[in-house]
Amino acid sequence: MGLRTPALRRPQNGLIALLATLLAAFIVLGVPAGSAQAATTPDGQEITQFYFAGNITYKDKPIPDVKLSVKGNGFEGKTKTDAEGKWRLYVPKKAAYTISIDEDTLPKGVIVDAAQLPEGVKAVAGTSGSFEAAFGLTGTKIVNLFLGQGERVTVSFTEQLLSRAVGGINFGLLLGLASMGAALIYGTTRLSNFAHGEMVTWGGVAALLVSSVWQLPLWAGLIASIAAGALLGWAMDAGLWRPLRRRGLGVVQLMIVSIGLSLTLRFVLQYIIGGGTYQLPGASPEPMKLGPISLSYIDLIGMGVSLVVILGVAYFLTRTRIGKATRAISDNPQLAAASGIDVDRVIRIVWIMAGILASISGILWAYFRPGVKWDMGMQMLLLMFCAITLGGLGSAFGALIGSIIVGIAVEVSTLWIPSDLKYASALIALIVVLLVRPQGLFGRKERLG
Repeated sequence: MGLRTPALRRPQNGLIALLATLLAAFIVLGVPAGSAQAATTPDGQEITQFYFAGNITYKDKPIPDVKLSVKGNGFEGKTKTDAEGKWRLYVPKKAAYTISIDEDTLPKGVIVDAAQLPEGVKAVAGTSGSFEAAFGLTGTKIVNLFLGQGERVTVSFTEQLLSRAVGGINFGLLLGLASMGAALIYGTTRLSNFAHGEMVTWGGVAALLVSSVWQLPLWAGLIASIAAGALLGWAMDAGLWRPLRRRGLGVVQLMIVSIGLSLTLRFVLQYIIGGGTYQLPGASPEPMKLGPISLSYIDLIGMGVSLVVILGVAYFLTRTRIGKATRAISDNPQLAAASGIDVDRVIRIVWIMAGILASISGILWAYFRPGVKWDMGMQMLLLMFCAITLGGLGSAFGALIGSIIVGIAVEVSTLWIPSDLKYASALIALIVVLLVRPQGLFGRKERLG
């Protein structure tokens, strides 16, 4: 009697169903296709329709190779003056930004003459090289800077440390939402889901499509994003991971499949929305000054939402039957199944919850950056894995604590290292902790072999 072959096609059919679900969602939402990469300048800036520009001169002579940076509303960019003293800094949206000059690149003994600052530009209190600038009616703001003799003044180290620490907590909380979902998936299935970054991106994209393309209210976009995240989590497990688990694929094979799925989803998103950066409604609000700390109302709302959702997840895991079953499966799936727990049902719920958490994180990340981009989730993926490993594999609460540590380390490290290297500081923190405690902060020691 020969083997029955139709069962061998179920995983392929499941994968086709998953991709068909996503494609149908894109078609229904009606986003114009575009696969072109966003244009960039030679120094790596993404070219947008909004920018600050000007000249830097001293005694009527241009000053080349002066380094400038722009920062505000979660966005950072940098450039330097050319041989004629000209510079240009692109930003994602019309808003107020802080332009800073690296005074070490200025001639010795000179600073920017505050008396000659153009209209709409004012010096940041306590500094001589940072300026707040806002756009007028157009998307271009010319900021010519004239140098003069003077004494350089900078913000104190304590104030900078406090400001960056608060920004790190904000970043850590939104990172924690995504990391907790990925940790729950790993705890119940032992799968390192490399497509989790695309689940984060999907949350931001869904909110963008409903609120910007369909022009519906923002609250409708947020609800649609959460529903889309839940649908994607359900579809991924029902269409792909459950059939593969039933086929008995090992952890390594599943991880390789997740890498392929990540690449597929990422470039499907790029094909649909293009390579540009798109803003959600209300992005880049005016920041509020709380002493040395600069926060917008969106930052405060984001941190509040993160805390409420995190408390909700904690209640789910510790007080509900399904939450306790999730922890039981994470501890010992075979014993949990023998105890009468429906393992597949619990894993399905975990995937749905992970999709919801990833969508909320994607919305908050879109406001923190700010902007929605096709590869925004990929930028968070390494930090998510770092936070999960730091907190202890499979521990949702460990992933949260690890995320906050990573967020603070990333933001505070810019006091000593260039902002381009700030994400590397998270890996340094991970290495240091693992050298002292290999199982992570909240992980358990396990015998190997």
